[in-house]
Amino acid sequence: MDKIKKMWCNLSLRKSIILYISAFVILAILLSAGTATLCNNATKTIESKYPPTGEKYYLTNENGERLGDGNYIGVAPVAMSEKDQRLLSICEVAPIIATPIYSALCIITATLLFYRNKLKKPLTELKAASEMISNNNLNFSIKYDSKDELGELCSSFETMRFTLANNFSEMWRQMEERKQLNAAFAHDLRTPLTVLKGYNEILQSNHDPITKSTAVTMGKHIFRLERYVDSMSHLRRLEDAQPISDKSNISGYVTAIADSARILCEQSGKTLSIQNNISDIPIGIDYTFVSQVNNNLISNAIRYATSKVNITYTSNNDGFYLSVSDNGCGFSKNILSKATNPYFTEEENHSEHFGLGLYICKILCEHHGGYLKIENCSIGAKVTAFFKSLD
Repeated sequence: MDKIKKMWCNLSLRKSIILYISAFVILAILLSAGTATLCNNATKTIESKYPPTGEKYYLTNENGERLGDGNYIGVAPVAMSEKDQRLLSICEVAPIIATPIYSALCIITATLLFYRNKLKKPLTELKAASEMISNNNLNFSIKYDSKDELGELCSSFETMRFTLANNFSEMWRQMEERKQLNAAFAHDLRTPLTVLKGYNEILQSNHDPITKSTAVTMGKHIFRLERYVDSMSHLRRLEDAQPISDKSNISGYVTAIADSARILCEQSGKTLSIQNNISDIPIGIDYTFVSQVNNNLISNAIRYATSKVNITYTSNNDGFYLSVSDNGCGFSKNILSKATNPYFTEEENHSEHFGLGLYICKILCEHHGGYLKIENCSIGAKVTAFFKSLD
C-alpha cells in the first residue's frame, strides 16, 4: 500500500491529470448507464400495473399447439393515474438530463481532487517561501517529498534558499569583520595621531621659518587624518543604527527643515524653490534619519548648483519622499555608478569632503526600508530619498 501511495505521489502532473479525468469519465458513464437502467426498470414496473385489454390471438401449429405469447388485436387504451404518468415522464427525461450533470460533476470533482492532492501543498510551500524571502528571512526550509514537476521546483527553490542563506551569512561575516577592522584601525590610529599632533604643535612654535612651514603643512595632514578616523567611527555607528518610528505632525517638521534649507541657500547666495506635497495621512518615520539625509543632500546641491536649488517634500501611505535638485553640471557617468560608494569623490582637493555624503544618505534610507536614487535632469542633477513608513 505504501509503495502504491509513493508511486502515486511521484507520478508526473500530466499523467496524474490524465488518470483523474479518465477515472471520472468512466464514473460518469457508469452513473449515466445506471440511471438509464433504473429508469427503464421503473418504467416497466409502472407499465406492468396496467396490462393491455382486448382479444388475444395466438398462432398454432398443425397439432393445435400455441406458438408464442400471442398478440392483442384492437387493444383498448388503459387509463393511468396522474401520479404514474408523472413518474413515467420523469423516467423518460431523467437519463437525458443526468448525463451532462454527471459529466460536469465528475470533471469538477477531478479538478478539485487534482488540485488538492497534487498542487495545493507545493504551491502553498512556494508562496510561503517567497513571502519569507521577500522579508529577508531565510531561516526556513521547504519540505515537499514528491518527485513530480512541482516537487523538482520545490527542490530547486530549497537549493536556492540554502545558497542565499550561506551567501548572506558569509557576507554578514565579512561585514562584521570589516566593521571590527575599521574600529580597530580607527582606535589604533588615535594614539599615534595624538603624539604626532603634540610634536607638531611644538615644531610650529619653532622660530625657524622652514621648520615652522613644514610643521604647518604636517598639521594640515594630521588634521585630515583625524577627520578620516572620526569618519570611520561615525560610519560604524550609522551602519548599526536602527530607525525609531515617530508619528508626530510631519507638516510642522517639514516646515522646520525647509526653513533651515532656506537659510543655508541664502548664506550661499543660491535661490531656493520648495514644493510641499505633504498629505494629512499619518506615517511613522525617524526624523533624525530624515534630517541628516536632508542636510547632506541640500549641502551637496548648494555646493554644485549654479544659482538655484529645488526641494520637493511628498508623503503618502507608503512613506516620505525627499527630492533635491540643482541647476549645476549634473553627474558624470562615472559618478552615477559610484556616487553612493564610501569615500568616493572626483574632487582634486577633498580635504573637507571624504565622499561620504551620498553613502551616508544611502545607508540611512536603506535602514529605514527605503532607497536613494540619483539621476540627471535636463539641467543639473537630482537625488531622491525615500523613507518607508514604519509600523
